[in-house]
Amino acid sequence: MVQRFLEGVRVLDLSQYVPGPYAALILADLGADVVKIEPPGGEPMRRLAGPCDSDGISPLYKVVNGGKTVIELDLKSMAGRAQFEALIRAADAMIESYRPGVLDRLGFERECLQSLNPRLVHTALSGWGQTGPYRLKAGHDINYMSLGGGLIASGSAEAPTIAWPPVADYASGIQAAASTLAALVSRARTGKGAFIDLSLAETVLAWQSGSLTTSFRRESAPERAGNLLNGGAACYNIYRTEDAHFVSIGNIEEKFWANFCAVVGREDWIPRQWESFPQKKLIAEVQNLFASRPLSHWEALFAEVDHCFEPIREFTELPDHPQIAARGLLQRTQAPEPRVEVRYPAWIDGSPPPPRRGVSFGTADEVLAAWTRAA
Repeated sequence: MVQRFLEGVRVLDLSQYVPGPYAALILADLGADVVKIEPPGGEPMRRLAGPCDSDGISPLYKVVNGGKTVIELDLKSMAGRAQFEALIRAADAMIESYRPGVLDRLGFERECLQSLNPRLVHTALSGWGQTGPYRLKAGHDINYMSLGGGLIASGSAEAPTIAWPPVADYASGIQAAASTLAALVSRARTGKGAFIDLSLAETVLAWQSGSLTTSFRRESAPERAGNLLNGGAACYNIYRTEDAHFVSIGNIEEKFWANFCAVVGREDWIPRQWESFPQKKLIAEVQNLFASRPLSHWEALFAEVDHCFEPIREFTELPDHPQIAARGLLQRTQAPEPRVEVRYPAWIDGSPPPPRRGVSFGTADEVLAAWTRAA
């Protein structure tokens, strides 16, 4: 089962907000014993991101920290430092999201961590990376997307569009989890830990090789709503229905575009699939078609047609959607406040992912006692 893959692996999570906690959540879902270390009073995410639950904690904090044990440590105190050192000695991996230099000022520079535990896989997740002129610059997802190329070709022809959920945050979390796992595999061969310097902005930048290559060849650089995949094509776009719902079609393959055109009685559109981008005239014609009928009409018409069509669903529709329900990834909690979590997104050996336990709170002494017993 998925939760056993990392059984026995101990991870310290010193990160905040979304990127690092999401990386650690992935490791927890895969079976790691994740202990989240927060400053006295807890990290800011406990009280951010919308109304808090009756216990004063944000539901978003709970869902991104599920499966972890949270402890509070004052790393500026002698007692807190001593407990942290003991945890470092016993850990396999650590994910942190301090600004570069913060751990050094706390007395836990790279050399110190290596001396405490040479086998430690240390993943430092920061906005811009540990080096370079931006290393200490403040930022959030929207800023990392701006420099990493994630916004320049996204949105309408008039302006870029902010993506939701925050792309750099979650993408870097996945990248951090993957890098940590790779380093653990290497450690199994060499016995040596690793220091991984991972940047949110560079996670997005890593996706831009195609766009960069096109631009530097002095060909037509990607522009907003100007190419096949970002709103410039009629066959791959979003349209509004008569009753103000939105639908997507993704008929890149010619057979799917032909099937769509045939069923709506517009075979004359078939040879126009690859007109020059942006296909403003053809897009407007397809939009007029969708605007002529309500969503229910299009769902019924396309029910048995082999082409790429899907309504854009509201969040409230997702839990009961037959495909999502059949996969069993959603986990609902009703009390004391309703919450919906998405379990690890993979079936393993024919079985869906198991339920994820909620976030729990403890102390460093309790964690160290449990780790000592397990050893």
